[in-house]
Amino acid sequence: MGRYVARRLLQMIPVFLGATFLIFVMVYALGDPVAGLFGDRAPDPATARVLREQFHLDRPVWQQYLLYLGNIFTGDFGTAFDGRPVIELMGAAFPISFRLMLIALAFEMAFGLVLGVVSGLRRGKSIDTSVLLMTLIVIAIPTFVLGTTAQFFLGVELGWMNPAVSPEARFSELIVPGLILALVSLAYVTRLTRTSIAENARADYIRTAVAKGLSRSRVTTRHLLRNSLIPVVTYLGADIGILMAGAIVTERIFNIQGVGYQLYQGILRQNSPTVVGFVTVLVLIFLLANLLVDLLYAVLDPRIRYA
Repeated sequence: MGRYVARRLLQMIPVFLGATFLIFVMVYALGDPVAGLFGDRAPDPATARVLREQFHLDRPVWQQYLLYLGNIFTGDFGTAFDGRPVIELMGAAFPISFRLMLIALAFEMAFGLVLGVVSGLRRGKSIDTSVLLMTLIVIAIPTFVLGTTAQFFLGVELGWMNPAVSPEARFSELIVPGLILALVSLAYVTRLTRTSIAENARADYIRTAVAKGLSRSRVTTRHLLRNSLIPVVTYLGADIGILMAGAIVTERIFNIQGVGYQLYQGILRQNSPTVVGFVTVLVLIFLLANLLVDLLYAVLDPRIRYA
């Protein structure tokens, strides 16, 4: 296991370098960041030259990338165009998005798995049809519609929550935004679990377990569910990064100043150091989440062994 983890960590190095280089090139190819900083006004040539020298924009892209790569290994992700260190923006944004991701992931696992198991065990019955219909409706409705509707009725009409989340973004304030963020993924987890359960329920090892006289609950939890979770865990592992990076719409609706908010502001203002810095950390999160998923495979399926 230790050798496998070490090998996977070594494999992450070229993936990380390739992904971050492509992101770096694409972000800086969007346009002149200095011109974007001044908006519609033309920048003063002397000021523009000083800014380009300060942010190394006067050098070739590959040199800029090498300088940036050397800095991030020392914890320096650069300085945003408003003068704030990017690491400071990360320190404020990532904890908020991490709490939001945990809440959304908890909803996905709690409701998605339960509904998927119930629907898979009752395949073709009325409850299965109802669950499939509900998940299809959730997938069809855009997130911004669900978010604004929940914000209006729960926050404005009923007063059960604050329409906008405070800058501290406490757990209690993130429950409704977390549910809105999780709804689409929850629907996919439900459908994926339902399909996996329905397929494995007809497997030979399930019939053998039933023939041995094992109770239905033991067969379901110990054998059926455990072997059906591998595709679900794969989806949830990829969803961790998506929930943190893809919460732009949800964070905008509820005024949550997390990763999605900072990425939106960075793209809107062509603040390249902010965008590249945040995406670089998100690449690391994706890689570590995939490694964790691979290790969970061996826990869920005893047949999987890593040399």
